[in-house]
Amino acid sequence: MLVQISALIVIGLVAGATFGIWRGYNPSGFAPPTFLEVHKGAVAGLNTLLPVLGLAANVLTLLLAARFYGSTGFGLFVLALVLMIAAGVITRFGNQPINAQVMGWTVYSMPTNWTQLRDTWWFWHLIRTAVSVAAFAALAAAVLSNLTA
Repeated sequence: MLVQISALIVIGLVAGATFGIWRGYNPSGFAPPTFLEVHKGAVAGLNTLLPVLGLAANVLTLLLAARFYGSTGFGLFVLALVLMIAAGVITRFGNQPINAQVMGWTVYSMPTNWTQLRDTWWFWHLIRTAVSVAAFAALAAAVLSNLTA
């Protein structure tokens, strides 16, 4: 039960963080200096934390899938794990390369295509949010299916 609760909390934190960014941080209307300041602050605060939480979520979900192999919720545990891995891949190859570029910018050295990079980052963020929320839903359904089985 402790592993189930821990996994729900950790995946919930990841999904909640991405959801909060989606609802509270649409950068499309930001002036260049505002975008730069807000994005750098978010990256500084979350660039290590969220991947660590994602890794913890993957380990916990893998443990649950192994523990409940053959049970009613096994497929849902596997689905949650696959979705969390997908969210990590999206982050690593979609968002983080752009984050690395933005961290090197100053308001005076922003490239002319900065809005295209911003919009590409936002696109991958929306996909990652949907995948993370779906992972949480799959994990919650798996845990509940084993509580009632």
